Order: sequence, then structure tokens, then C-alpha cells
Amino acid sequence: MMHSADTRNLEALLFLHGDPISIAEIAVWLELEEEQVLLIAEQLNEVLRSCHSALCVQIAGNSVALTTVAELDSWLREKMTLKISEPLSHAAWEVLSVVAYRQPITRMEIEALRQVGSERAIDTLVHRGLIEEVGRKETPGRPILYGTSHNFLLEFGLHDLNELPPLADFLGAPGIK
Repeated sequence: MMHSADTRNLEALLFLHGDPISIAEIAVWLELEEEQVLLIAEQLNEVLRSCHSALCVQIAGNSVALTTVAELDSWLREKMTLKISEPLSHAAWEVLSVVAYRQPITRMEIEALRQVGSERAIDTLVHRGLIEEVGRKETPGRPILYGTSHNFLLEFGLHDLNELPPLADFLGAPGIK
């Protein structure tokens, strides 16, 4: 009977290595015979299966690997093709700051403060769910008013907008007017 420490050690080795490891190499690292390594690999696989883990031990030829269970293949393939968002541009950060501190605010008001077009940055922030349409201004043309979203609060770990640092803390900093 193998010790539970052996199964934990094998799990740690397989996890950290990532790629399949030869049974001979594992035997050297765990100071065991190759037959014992196979038994431990099977025990670890049973432990993972019994707790409905997303992982399993795969023995292929003379190597062992920690992999995901086959049932998750299609789901993982779908999720892994999702595009990871690029970091926000300097312009998007500026617009997000203006919206956070001056909301509700229109695109034209944002552009007047920044003295540069902001349509693309606004589109990016809306697409990322950081700002959203919060209404229409009661002026000719009824322009869209933007404000921060619930997702904004979650992303920045805020309970509400009152937790934003006071804008006065930034006044007097280089480039802040």
C-alpha cells in the first residue's frame, strides 16, 4: 500500500511539470520502483475521479500526465477560443476617469474636457461593460448620457462611487487641470 504522501507528491510533480513525465523519471524523484509509480498513478486517478475533479491521470506508453477529463474537451475548446481583451489604451483610461468623476456625461462633454475625439474609447468601454448608457440629456438632439456600470464597481473593487479617491487628491499633479 502506498502512502497518501506519495499520491500528493505525484500530483504536485505532474501539475508543476505540465508535460508528460516518464515513469522512470517519476520513480527516481519519488524514490520508488516503476511498478509502484503505476499503482500510485492509478490511486491518484481514482481519488480525482471520486471527488469529481476536472483533472485525471493519463498513462500513455511509459509516461504519465495530469490532464483534464475527456467530458470537458468540447467546453474547454470553446472557452479557449474566446479572445482575451487587450489592455485599455491611455485614451480609454482618460475617458473612464472622466465618466467616473463627472457622470452622467455626454460624448461631447467628454470631448470638450479632453479636447480630442473620444468615440472609439467610449465604444471600447461600453463593449467591455465598464460604462453604459444611463439616459438621454434633455437638450436638442437628446445626446446619450454615460455613466459607470455595475461591472466597473466590481472590476475596481468598489461598493459604490463614493469610494473613488477624491478628485482633489489629483489636482496639482503634473498634467491634471
